[in-house]
Amino acid sequence: MRYFSLNHKAPEVSFQEAVVKGLAPDKGLYFPNTIESLSESFFETIESLDHVTIAFEAIKQFVGNEIPEQDLKAILEDVLSFDFPIVEIDKNIASLELYHGPTMAFKDVGARFMARCLGYFNKQKDSQEDITVLVATSGDTGGAVASGFLGVDGVEVVILYPSGKVSDIQEKQLTTLGNNITSFEVDGVFDDCQAMVKRAFLDKDLEGKRSLTSANSINIARWLPQMFYYFFAYKALKHKSEALVFSVPSGNYGNICAGMVAQKLGLPIQHFVTGTNENDTVPEYLKTGNYKTKSSVATISNAMDVGAPSNFIRIKELHDHDFKKLKTNLSGFSYSDEETIEAINYLNETKNYIADPHGAIGFLALRDYLDSNDGIQGVFLETAHPIKFLPVIPKQIADKIETPTQIEALLHLEKKSFVISGYEELKHYLLNN
Repeated sequence: MRYFSLNHKAPEVSFQEAVVKGLAPDKGLYFPNTIESLSESFFETIESLDHVTIAFEAIKQFVGNEIPEQDLKAILEDVLSFDFPIVEIDKNIASLELYHGPTMAFKDVGARFMARCLGYFNKQKDSQEDITVLVATSGDTGGAVASGFLGVDGVEVVILYPSGKVSDIQEKQLTTLGNNITSFEVDGVFDDCQAMVKRAFLDKDLEGKRSLTSANSINIARWLPQMFYYFFAYKALKHKSEALVFSVPSGNYGNICAGMVAQKLGLPIQHFVTGTNENDTVPEYLKTGNYKTKSSVATISNAMDVGAPSNFIRIKELHDHDFKKLKTNLSGFSYSDEETIEAINYLNETKNYIADPHGAIGFLALRDYLDSNDGIQGVFLETAHPIKFLPVIPKQIADKIETPTQIEALLHLEKKSFVISGYEELKHYLLNN
């Protein structure tokens, strides 16, 4: 498989090169040259296949022969070592819970897959060159990356997160592991962190001093494995409906974009719904046809506090940059913090289900879509465990949430991070440490 830059001003690269580089030299995101549909027999027999086999069939064309079949399956066996349960909420609404991994967020799969791919590539080298994984986070990405890469030989992880704009538990996951993980607390918002990461990739002064890659969803090894979720949901719900609608809480739009790749592979997804908070860049675009990024706004669903979503260019590419084609496949809704809290209360009181703020928005968006579309099986993605958001969840609900073992282990650990206000401080660290 070869990958090209969506800015079309850089050479094509292999899977390994795309993973190691993260971002193309022309600032573009990498995208696969071809996406070949899977066989009809695969979908006919999917209910008899285990998760590793399903994931292998989905991802193998994107990896090609760069990781042998046996090694790729071993990576997937390790990555997919936890559950992805479907919980019925209503007769035509289900929640796909993606928070049962080590950091209790959907990003565990992509972070673990990328870490193990980099670990494999490092082992194949005659002389190992250290790699620095540079990542910006609005909440869960940093924790998942820190956990996924902890102790990986030849890899240092540098995480940037906005000060005061992640939850206490999320911050613990970012800042307490030590070892090969270093965290920077940035005086700003997520978009500032993301801009610093992109600037570092293009900084000529760092060439030859640091081999940088990104573990944000701009990296294909972080982005593509998220398509597994949609195959797993289809397997579980095929008996109810062969055509599903997925509602995806969206910030940087990597997860929903990966679902669209699954659709391109032949998975019979009828439609996608994006739900977001007041950072409504994409819902506004779907209304007006005018794509206009904006400064991000802080909300209680902080992982979606993104005003300039990186992966939306990939979504456009998947739809041939045709607005009408995209609009037939994607609907968008945005909600206030007050509406999000109302949804959390509603789900708890009427369905005995506790949702985090992101999942609550996914539920609202799905419900609003289904109001004008009958006879559809809908799935909203629950992307993080509600324990991470106790300060913003109504107290009577928060008191019911038991602390999972994954979180309990972090609570006594000491936060260690560097506070910075601008790019030059990050650059100084990268040049001198």
